Amino acid sequence: MNEELTGRLRAAAEAHQPDRARILARVERGMSGAPDHHRGSSGARPWPRVALASLAAVSVLAVGGFAVAAIVQSPPARPGVPATPATPAAPATPSAPPASGTPRSTPSAPATGGPTAPDRPSPPSPGPAASGGAGSARPDGARVQDGPLSSAGSLNPGGNAYWAQSDITLKTAQPLTALTVELRVAQTGGVQSTGSWRTLPAEDFTVTVQQEAAAVVYRWTLKPGRTVPAGQHVFAGQYNHAAGEREAGNDRYRVDANGARGALSVWGGFTPAR
Repeated sequence: MNEELTGRLRAAAEAHQPDRARILARVERGMSGAPDHHRGSSGARPWPRVALASLAAVSVLAVGGFAVAAIVQSPPARPGVPATPATPAAPATPSAPPASGTPRSTPSAPATGGPTAPDRPSPPSPGPAASGGAGSARPDGARVQDGPLSSAGSLNPGGNAYWAQSDITLKTAQPLTALTVELRVAQTGGVQSTGSWRTLPAEDFTVTVQQEAAAVVYRWTLKPGRTVPAGQHVFAGQYNHAAGEREAGNDRYRVDANGARGALSVWGGFTPAR
């Protein structure tokens, strides 16, 4: 309460500006004996009024000055009375954990474990090329790569409940001077050839289709004197089958070729349509 009153008095004292000109004018009029315009002349002698006016002016100035000085000047602290402490600032959050206790640390991703992107199968590593046809083999008995020649078998996604197409995709890093591609479609009921095609020129191959008891066999044989260029090539056999999804678990392919590094052979099965 005292601090609030002191603050108000200090603000009022600092804002107060006495009208010194008006006070001095009244003093001069009193000393000169000039009549007061606000009051009529009483005929009394002016000296008592001059003295009273001068005394009043001096008193006003002195009291005003003392009041301003007393208010502006901060009162000294009384002995034995402690000064009001300032509001302490909020303690800063420690940047490091205390020495005692369990230290906290920012969790980091584990080196192993946790959800990760599904592993993609690695491409087969090329094995040592030899005239005997050594290459990379898979656990199911297929060998999909032999030196510069690699292969893959898949059902074409354009099939339906009564018709299918089996694709053999070859990749060769070197030209081939001899090539025979054989596709065996297992007879699962109603399997009957409806055609075949390849991305290489038709005039470069001799194509045969044989209906056997256990399978329909397609065979593409490169004609003598022709060459298969390096790159990717596709051989496809088309056929009807019994109603329902085509079961290609027993379908197989085999490729025998010859190039600058000698005889090459790859073989395998077929993955379902995607």
